[in-house]
Order: sequence, then structure tokens, then C-alpha cells
Amino acid sequence: MSLGLDPEIAIALAPMAGAMADATPPAVGDVEARRALWEPIIGAAGTAQPIPADVTTTDHHATADDGARITMRWYTEEGATPGPAALFFHGGGYVFGHIDLFDGPVSRYVSASGVPMLSVEYRRAPEHPFPTPLEDAYAALRWLHDNAAALGVDPARIGVMGDSAGGGMAAALSILARDRGGPAIARQILIMPMLDDRTTEADPHIAPYALWSYDDNLTAWPALLGDAAGGPDVPATAAPARLEDASGLPPAYVEVGQLDVFRDEDLAYATKLSRAGVPVEFHLHPGAPHEFDSIAVDSDVARRAVADRVRVLRSI
Repeated sequence: MSLGLDPEIAIALAPMAGAMADATPPAVGDVEARRALWEPIIGAAGTAQPIPADVTTTDHHATADDGARITMRWYTEEGATPGPAALFFHGGGYVFGHIDLFDGPVSRYVSASGVPMLSVEYRRAPEHPFPTPLEDAYAALRWLHDNAAALGVDPARIGVMGDSAGGGMAAALSILARDRGGPAIARQILIMPMLDDRTTEADPHIAPYALWSYDDNLTAWPALLGDAAGGPDVPATAAPARLEDASGLPPAYVEVGQLDVFRDEDLAYATKLSRAGVPVEFHLHPGAPHEFDSIAVDSDVARRAVADRVRVLRSI
């Protein structure tokens, strides 16, 4: 028996798969074409479900080390009591996406968990290659710690969360904060994270279902890392799969679909953390491709995954 789509995901994916079958995929290296293709899809997926009325947003700004002004959006539920909070980093392969496109998902996490979140408009590659996006994330982490009291946040209970490239960002920020001696991160929630610039060889079991493709990987990592991508000198703060010493990192929740290009690197990362004594909760979702939760929102696997994320948010 070979790998195949979860039946509920297959039904939800069918209209999108039909449309994509008639479209020519963007060429390797064409970032603008990927932005034009994916940003409308992300926006539509984000608003396909209701945006909770009990969540309010306010925009704030942090100053990065190079003087740039970083926009951050604070989502909080009405009547929230002091407690944990999470920094959120959106997906998009480090090359596309904006916080506006993720208002829906972040609001729903906050409404369901009661945990406020700070979504970060980090700068994107290739216009802003590594380490700029990560330094933006670090500036946001410092800002949230510095303003914790005013926001009603326990500074000892700040987590990081992201999906896809945002999950890679959350993992990289956890490493950077450890190496710099803080600010402390209480938990890292890594949703189908993008961790390894060396994932370029197609797996024939995954390739037919790869919504984020190997060509996308071959485009995004060089956009972020330039000529260093795939070579020997990539630091773990750029591609967390390069990490050699995982000791002292925050407890991790890691999940990925079995039909996701990132499956093997996420499995390996969860194992690496575990072997270093880091508490890890890992989920491998059978029949699930990349971003399955936004494609098949009502599927059993998506409901279980979102419920797990909400549970872990509450546990920060």
C-alpha cells in the first residue's frame, strides 16, 4: 500500500488541484511569481472561516538593530487575565506573506486558547537576506519582554510559534536567544517547520502531493542565504537542521504531514532535540500535505491538529 491523501483532504483539495494542474508552476528562482500565486490563496484561506469577534488587535513597532521599524500586531481576547503570550511568525518560505494575510488564523488561535499573540512583520528575502529576518524576530522578542508588564504578560511564559518558514523562524529564534543569553523563551511551537536548506532531492512518495515543492525550496533558500545555500557554512540560526548542540533549548511541539516536503527534516529535528534532553511532543499526520489545516479546515486531522496547538499554547 502506497502513501496517499487523507480522504477528507483529497475532497477539499480537488478544486485547487484541478486549477493548479492547468497552471504552469513558477520557474526555480522566480520569487515574484510565487508572491503573485500564493498571497491571494493565503488571504482567501485565512478568511474562509469566521474571524472571532472577541479578539481585538493593536499595532506596535519595534526598532531593529539596523534602525528599521518593525510592525507587530498584538491580538488579545477581551477580558484576558495576565499569563502567557506567544510571538507568531507567518509562513511563506521567507519570501512571501504579510501579517495582514494571517489575521484570521492568529485571531482564531487567540480566541480558542485565551493566549494573546504578537504577529511579526519580519522583512523578507531576497530583498532582506539572512540574518535580517531573524534579527527582526529577535527585536520583537525583546520588545515583548520589555513591555510584558504593560501588556499583562508573564515574561517567564513567552513562547514562539510559526508555520512553515515561520516555524523555522521560531526554531531559529529559540537557538539565537539561547546563544545570546535571552530573552528567555518558554516553549517553541513548530508547525510543519522549514528547517533544512539541503532538502532539494525529490522524494517520489511526496512529490505528487507537494503543495510546497522542491522547486519552491530551491528558490526560497538561495533567496534567504545566497550562494551559501546547501553549502558547508550555513549556521543553525539560518537553517536549524544544521544545529549540532540542542541542549538548553525550550520544550518543543513539532508537527508535520507525512506528505510534506519538510517531513524528514522535522522528524530529524524532533529526534535531535530529544537526544539533547529537550522535552518534545511530535505529531506525524498521515495523508496530510503541507498546510493541510488551511486546505481542509473541517477534516478530522485538521481539527485534531488545531486542538493540539491550542492545548500547547495554553500550556506555555
